[in-house]
Amino acid sequence: MYLLSSHQKPLRIALVGTRGVPARYGGFETCVEEVGQRLAARGHEVIVYCRTTEDTTHAATEYKGMTLVYLPALKKRSLETLSHTGLSAGHLFFKRADAAIVFNSANSPWLPVLRAAGIPVATHVDGLEWKRAKWGTLGKRYYRVAESLAVRWSDALIADAAGIQDYYRQEFGVDSTYLAYGAPILEGGASHRLPELDLTPRGYHLVVARFEPENHVHVIVDGYVRSKAELPLIVVGSAPYSDDYTRLVTSLGDERVRFVGGVWDQELLDQLYANARIYWHGHSVGGTNPSLLRAMGAGVATNAFDVNFNREVLGANGEYFADAAAIPALVHAAEASVSDTMLRGKKSQADALAYDWDRVAEGYEQLCFDLVGRRGARGRRSGAFPLSHTVS
Repeated sequence: MYLLSSHQKPLRIALVGTRGVPARYGGFETCVEEVGQRLAARGHEVIVYCRTTEDTTHAATEYKGMTLVYLPALKKRSLETLSHTGLSAGHLFFKRADAAIVFNSANSPWLPVLRAAGIPVATHVDGLEWKRAKWGTLGKRYYRVAESLAVRWSDALIADAAGIQDYYRQEFGVDSTYLAYGAPILEGGASHRLPELDLTPRGYHLVVARFEPENHVHVIVDGYVRSKAELPLIVVGSAPYSDDYTRLVTSLGDERVRFVGGVWDQELLDQLYANARIYWHGHSVGGTNPSLLRAMGAGVATNAFDVNFNREVLGANGEYFADAAAIPALVHAAEASVSDTMLRGKKSQADALAYDWDRVAEGYEQLCFDLVGRRGARGRRSGAFPLSHTVS
């Protein structure tokens, strides 16, 4: 990755609205870590706002070139993100930055604080959060309002999928900057960690997902159990505030389904992806998903829940299911031919090369320069300004 040219001044860039780094939870955190470290390597000062936890009492204040600021959050699902972002916005009001990237449209009520501080801001709107079952009627209504506020109060919108761009264009009549995630490309075929879980290469099915209804782990487990599968199904994942859903998912399993919880060891997780017979991807509302890109980059054949976001990324190399009834046939097909699944995986890995973190970081950098360049043109509007560049 190249450094700043002589006519470019380094920027102070704040990344706000996530759990922070190191990335141990979801797509936003992965994006912050991958993009933030690259921006720092290019000479920018990158400030990442992180949530205080029991593990961060003596945590480092610098990580991969990024400055980390720890602030608390209310430990309640409906308020955790919003409360932490509010404190982050207040901190930024006094510390200032040249530009801010706010992740999650749910944080839009705090955008006026950043604008009052003279900080131009882009909001990464994420997926269609109001479709998630974990939110009640009030929560869904809040997210719809928050989307409109993000449109009104952001200087730019970021979408990680063409389907999200289409949604904001159709619903609000605004354009957004397309910045997808990167796909880590895994080569070498290492498998020496698999015996720790009593697994062998190509000898298991794999699910990696946060336990939420929209990720359809329950559908995958249900469909798998209906099959005559001989290979085990390894389920990696968990989620805070999801006890009821976790009980549902585990109740659907049988002796062939192994729930291993969260796997934070990246080497082990990489080997789980790279050596699976099939990766089952149930995500449905979040735009381009890092787990799907990770599976593609690992060269594993993928069967995905049938929505436009997944078809947009996986294309003709995927097999798709819409309910549990469609899964047994896909299970049997996967177990019938190792060569067919390996060929699909290799084709997906080739497609994953288009999702490059260096290019994504360049897109974020250019967006920040654009934001700073527009600093004097405030006070417009009811919609995000269009930016012509798109980065996959």
